[in-house]
Amino acid sequence: MITPDTPIEQMPKVARAIVPALKRLGIHTIYNLLTYVPSRYEDFSNKKKIIDIVSEEIITIQGVIRSISRIRTKTSSAMLIYASIADDTGIVKAIWFNQPYLLRTLSVGDTINLSGKAELRGNGMTLINPSYEKISPQALAQGSMPIHTGRLVPVYPETRGITSRWLRYLISFCIALREQMEDPLPSDIRKEFNILELKDAVLFLHAPRSQDDMRRAMARFEFEQLLIIQIYSLHKRAMVKQHHASCIVADVNLIKQFVASLPFPLTDAQRRSIWEIIKDMEKPVPMNRLLEGDVGSGKTVVAAAALLLTARAGKRACVLAPTELLAKQHAHTLEKILKPFDIRVAIYTASEKRILPKSSVFVGTHALLQKNIRISNLALVIVDEQHRFGVDQRAALLRHHETQTEQAHFLSMTATPIPRTLALTIYGDLDISVLDEMPKNRKPVITRVVNLDARGEAYEFIRQEMKQGQQVFVVCPRIEVPDNTDMPKTGKKIQASLIAAEVKTVITEHEKLAHVVFPDFRVGMLHGKMKPKEKSLIMNDFRDNKIDILVATSVIEVGVDVPNAMVMMIEGAEHFGLAQLHQFRGRVGRADKQSYCFLFPSERGMAAHRLDALVQTKNGFDLAEIDLKLRGPGEFLGTKQWGISFIGMSALAKPHLVRDVRKAAQDILKKDPDLRAHRLIQEKISAMGQMVHDE
Repeated sequence: MITPDTPIEQMPKVARAIVPALKRLGIHTIYNLLTYVPSRYEDFSNKKKIIDIVSEEIITIQGVIRSISRIRTKTSSAMLIYASIADDTGIVKAIWFNQPYLLRTLSVGDTINLSGKAELRGNGMTLINPSYEKISPQALAQGSMPIHTGRLVPVYPETRGITSRWLRYLISFCIALREQMEDPLPSDIRKEFNILELKDAVLFLHAPRSQDDMRRAMARFEFEQLLIIQIYSLHKRAMVKQHHASCIVADVNLIKQFVASLPFPLTDAQRRSIWEIIKDMEKPVPMNRLLEGDVGSGKTVVAAAALLLTARAGKRACVLAPTELLAKQHAHTLEKILKPFDIRVAIYTASEKRILPKSSVFVGTHALLQKNIRISNLALVIVDEQHRFGVDQRAALLRHHETQTEQAHFLSMTATPIPRTLALTIYGDLDISVLDEMPKNRKPVITRVVNLDARGEAYEFIRQEMKQGQQVFVVCPRIEVPDNTDMPKTGKKIQASLIAAEVKTVITEHEKLAHVVFPDFRVGMLHGKMKPKEKSLIMNDFRDNKIDILVATSVIEVGVDVPNAMVMMIEGAEHFGLAQLHQFRGRVGRADKQSYCFLFPSERGMAAHRLDALVQTKNGFDLAEIDLKLRGPGEFLGTKQWGISFIGMSALAKPHLVRDVRKAAQDILKKDPDLRAHRLIQEKISAMGQMVHDE
């Protein structure tokens, strides 16, 4: 007997060969199939008689096939299938490209639905590559709803071997099983927030009668996805509080000495964040905090205060960075800041391992996470740009260095400003400190969009800046072509469009600038395929003013500071998100001199509204809000990194929904902290945790 829990491989009509493809889509059971959310809908609900067809209109017609044949064009190897379809008002033509199987599927005399855009060709209307569906006499007699035409037709995320058409067929075969599906959302939650019951949501998801049906179904699954994320995060927060941690005394006199030793005044936001962190570290439970700040807001100094207190308490701390460049920079900066207090800083990367006697602060990359590395007496773990370490590795890092009795305090840092509602969801297990002020002497970077006809003028301006001794960053886009195996219909088109676009490469741009534009200046090159030692050498030369212009990929996005670099050039600027462009811009303007950022689009007018937003807006948090509206949460997260489906990503962009869901999650956990009365939610949370750690 087939039930919603039946494994997909045991379902009739599912061949063994396609089971792996279904599982790649996350479809392991019939329940997964019925809750598989479409990525969009084709509106084929506009049904018309043939005589009423209007050119360029998307319509559905029903008629009988009068003729169907195959024609091979003279100018190419393309195969065309021609058909004429008639109803009681007229005849329309249909053309399909390279679909010879249609001759085996469709026959003269078949009643058929056609859905698509009509075009006026010659003396009559023609449908080009229309969706089709044979209508049986029984379906005609019963007035059954079609599957592929004549309605709002769902289009699903696909993979090689699995098409939306086949998924619609499979779902229609088992849609009646929705009546047996248990609803994970409690009835009181559904009532409070006007959420559809699961069985109704499943029906409206795959067979909506109207746009309203579709929106209500989507709202239901958005709510459910967010609720699972929220409960997962809040549950993790509660679990962390059950561990024991070293109590690091908040030595106020030591912090005062630390602040006095700095060559610059702290902002109020830095002072507030330091206080929040040291008060957390005083507690016998592990700190679990995110330090979120704009580029150049001074996160490293805040982290240094926590490191100082830890070291003075006789404990050890480690700082993890995503790249060797950033790890070495952190080590260099911390050595200078902590030197007056005789705190020794060790560095451990793939290319450099320098551990001093009595080192109490360890700075490194993934190399520090090796199983054979143990830092005894570890009381504090700081992770910079933690999202770059992979899916939810925060917990893994803590487990890696966990002792039998104590767990280290944890501080995560990010220079990507994240809208608060988004942060409260994805970092729901973390307390948040925000650096929303910039140092008082920092001049805003002047940002300009440079069109093709103004490039020469911009080059001349940059030349004059370099004659004054200033240095220049040049960033080139690196675009990854989508994997065609996961995009059977559109992958090749996307690949072709990317190849056709003018995408600057580091090598070609380096050659142009070094030999054509600025032959009288020293031009260097930096990219991800270089060996770590090569990167370090180049960055050291640039930092020591032995290179005037550094052409690089986005490897310089995070953390690389060169105080004398006053100009940032970004080629192909439209290929980057606002958050990333703002990160690049933050690489200059680190001194009290005026700095500049020039945005060079590949073509005139490309993504002009986004680039103009960067010109007008200097605050990273404001830009994050704009990016959230324009590009969605994936700009900050990406579904693969977080185990969040696209429907969850869509929901994250709705602040009111996030607030409602957070309240619902808190209510559920308040009444049922162990989720004993919410078995289905507990199962989904377990599944999410497994997915997150297995990615």
